[in-house]
Amino acid sequence: MSQLLAPLTAFAGSLLMIWWLARSRLSALILDHPNPRSLHEAPVPRTGASCLHAGFLIAAGIIAPALPLAMWSAFGLLLLISFLDDARGIPTPARFAAHLAASGLFAWAILYADYGPAVTVIATVAIAWMANLYNFMDGSDGLAGAMGAIGFAFYGAAAALAGSIEFALVNLSLAAAAAAFLCFNWHPARIFMGDAGSVPLGFLAAALGVIGWRQGDWTWWFAPLVFAPFIVDASVTLARRLARRDRVWEAHRDHYYQRLVQMGWGHRKTALAESVVMAAGGLAALGALALSPALQAAVLAGATAIYGVFIALIESKWRQTAGHGE
Repeated sequence: MSQLLAPLTAFAGSLLMIWWLARSRLSALILDHPNPRSLHEAPVPRTGASCLHAGFLIAAGIIAPALPLAMWSAFGLLLLISFLDDARGIPTPARFAAHLAASGLFAWAILYADYGPAVTVIATVAIAWMANLYNFMDGSDGLAGAMGAIGFAFYGAAAALAGSIEFALVNLSLAAAAAAFLCFNWHPARIFMGDAGSVPLGFLAAALGVIGWRQGDWTWWFAPLVFAPFIVDASVTLARRLARRDRVWEAHRDHYYQRLVQMGWGHRKTALAESVVMAAGGLAALGALALSPALQAAVLAGATAIYGVFIALIESKWRQTAGHGE
């Protein structure tokens, strides 16, 4: 019975800790100061992640799930490195090397024995990319928190339907912790995730997605389709910047969600629109699990076409907006 209360514990614990932190002097120790690439105009504490993850870990302790030690080790490493990066700054090469090491540790433990080195290397890069793209997409009030709450809730629903109750509760607890953070991060945000929130959260989106696939709770495409709004935006933006030979490691305001904010949608409307898109994608992914392979392929093709239309519409509007031509 106590396990079933884990998501509520994650929400209440995270909410109370973030409320206390937002009111304490500790919140001012690590601030996100505006710069030419930012979408906010005043310094905002970037320490909310510590409470988000603390609430989740308390719930995980109640559930005591049989999850790989490699996942927790990689999560802990990313949490530590990202917190140090928030507090003092870490050179980009060192930071990315740590991300690859953590992702490689998890991929090796989960995939190497059955799939060999090639798949393990590809998975390592993909997991590290997911950790980083979640950080890239954490640049507008409410966005990353909403995506976490929605995405992990769909993971939990799919796991519950597959009969993996403990795994479902882990995902629902993470969704609940993200929802608690969202209460303080909705526009106008009182607190930000920082790298210590977004990077480990992106890693968990990838790692739990792989675990759910490996234990048969969903097929390989389910997790990418659930988190498609983040994956598509960040990946297409990276490809576009590579094609222009931009310095892709530098901060920028070229993501599609950033363009929506700059074109007048604002933080609140952008977060709502992205949430609707993600919820629709999650419902499609959940429903498609019961379909034949041919119909699943049709759903994936349809989702790809829809995202292509969204990108084309934003690109067109961006070019029509005065002073925003590329």
